[in-house]
Amino acid sequence: MPPLEKKQKKKRSSFFEKMNRLRQEYMRKDFILRLIVDPKYFWLSAVVFLLAEIVLNMMIIQKVKYTEIDWIAYMQEVEGVVNGTWDYTKLRGDTGPLVYPAGFVYLFTGLYHLTNKGTNIRLAQYIFTVFYIITLMLVFRIFHRSRKLPPYMLVFVCCTSYRVHSIFVLRLFNDPVAIMLLYGAMNLFIDGYWTLGSFIYSLAVSIKMNILLFAPALLMAYLHCLGLMGTIKQLSLCAVTQLVLGAPFLLENPIGYIKMSFDIGRVFLYEWTVNWRFLPEETFVNPWFHALLLVIHVALLIIFAITHWNRYLASYANIQSIGIQADMGCQLFILPMFVSNLIGMAASRSLHYQFYVWYFHSLPYLLWSTRFTIMFRILVLGVIELCWNTYPSTWWSSALLHCCHLIILGGIFHNRPTDKRTERIKRALEKTN
Repeated sequence: MPPLEKKQKKKRSSFFEKMNRLRQEYMRKDFILRLIVDPKYFWLSAVVFLLAEIVLNMMIIQKVKYTEIDWIAYMQEVEGVVNGTWDYTKLRGDTGPLVYPAGFVYLFTGLYHLTNKGTNIRLAQYIFTVFYIITLMLVFRIFHRSRKLPPYMLVFVCCTSYRVHSIFVLRLFNDPVAIMLLYGAMNLFIDGYWTLGSFIYSLAVSIKMNILLFAPALLMAYLHCLGLMGTIKQLSLCAVTQLVLGAPFLLENPIGYIKMSFDIGRVFLYEWTVNWRFLPEETFVNPWFHALLLVIHVALLIIFAITHWNRYLASYANIQSIGIQADMGCQLFILPMFVSNLIGMAASRSLHYQFYVWYFHSLPYLLWSTRFTIMFRILVLGVIELCWNTYPSTWWSSALLHCCHLIILGGIFHNRPTDKRTERIKRALEKTN
């Protein structure tokens, strides 16, 4: 046989041997099972689902009709700024006055120019598809770092919620952008970039104020991990960011800007409520009812701060101080953040359909932080999905949603940390370092 043919035959033989070894190593039933259930391989499944989501969102844009809700109003509100109006009280759209902070104005002014004054809806949808994919990447990274969720839960995160896809690419709300920035900040926090994380967090607040629901847990994280002076530094950075962003409007009409963009007393319309449909409208708009919800909100925050967050975040700070960088340690930071937001959602004066994105991606993590059986966790996720996809909301969908919130909070409370458990977690992290 000629030398060239021998060489080619040897290469082919080597190639087939490598393929055979790969097949033996990765095509076994036990490995395929690990790809489905082992959190260690979450990243691999995440890549597959991200690619599938890109295709799916393009299909949604092409095949599903866009529904106008707030996009035109957003464009009308920022058009006032484009035309030189800096008084917040004079910025309005078809749905009413502008009620979001300055970051919203800058974001949607950019989209106004990119989409030919808001008329190129298809381009706006593709931009929001990018926002959606970035959000998934940030969420998946949190899940992968925490080693909490099995890969098969990606089916729920990606494939079961028409509502979340709709909020991003068929409705073009500002809520998804605020949440995207929030998850970006959380990734920075768990990587130890506190200052940059605080800046991104404040940007998220400037898009929509609901991001403040995470603030109680974040404040405790600052105090435990950075100390009092470090906390003051981070809070100052957040405040300065808001002042800089709002400066043109503050200089024009400071009271008007603060009142319009940070109005915590705004009354929501009963017709859009998802969570209080079982109450009569007179009760829904009653100020005493709002006061009661505020008391419940604060009480729940205090309870979880004492029973959970204090121990979790103290352990997290201790782990960081002795140089342990194990991925699982970030669970001690992630759970308080997600619970703080869930408490705010559960005690909210009103939830609208686009608010689902505020906590949708955190729900699997929260349920996997309980002792419930896997089937019960999936059942709760399914019921929540049903509630958010019942339009218009009914007395039973609202009641079921509250039940699910209480079940999750109760499950997490029941699974509260003890001295023995926190010490066991610490020893496990030291071994993995």
